[in-house]
Amino acid sequence: MICVIQRVSSASVTIDGLIKSSIGKGLMILVGIEDADGPEDIEWMSAKVANLRIFDDANGVMNLDVKEVSGDILLVSQFTLHASTKKGNRPSYIQAARPEKAIPVYEQFIKALGMQIGKNIATGEFGADMKVGLVNDGPVTIVIDSKNPR
Repeated sequence: MICVIQRVSSASVTIDGLIKSSIGKGLMILVGIEDADGPEDIEWMSAKVANLRIFDDANGVMNLDVKEVSGDILLVSQFTLHASTKKGNRPSYIQAARPEKAIPVYEQFIKALGMQIGKNIATGEFGADMKVGLVNDGPVTIVIDSKNPR
C-alpha cells in the first residue's frame, strides 16, 4: 500500500461536475493498493497516517498530528501510484490490485482511518473519473509505502 499524504488547507473531489467530498484543514491522501496488501498493511498505514506529526505547534514546529489540530482526511484511491516505468514510455499497472481485491481493502482502510482519528473520512469514488482540487499547505507532501517503510 502506497500513500501520498499532503497537508492541506482545503481539498475536494468532484465527479461529473458535482462535489462529492470536501474538507478544510487536514490531510489529502492518495492511496494505491496492490495484491499483496492485507490487514497488516491497513492497520500499520492507518496508525502511521493518523499519528504523523506534520502540523505546526505553537512554535511553528511540525509536531502535531491530524487529530491534535481537529483536521479532516480526504482519501482517494489511485491505482497509478503503482505504475512501473522501467521499460518503455507507457507505464505498466500490473502491480496495482484489480477492483475485486482493491475495493474491500480501500473500504477497510477508510474504516481503520476513521477509528484512528475518531471522525468520518471523506472519500472519492473508487474507479470514477475524479477531479481532485487542493491547497497544499507548506507545501508538505510525504510518500509512505507499507512494503518499504523508511
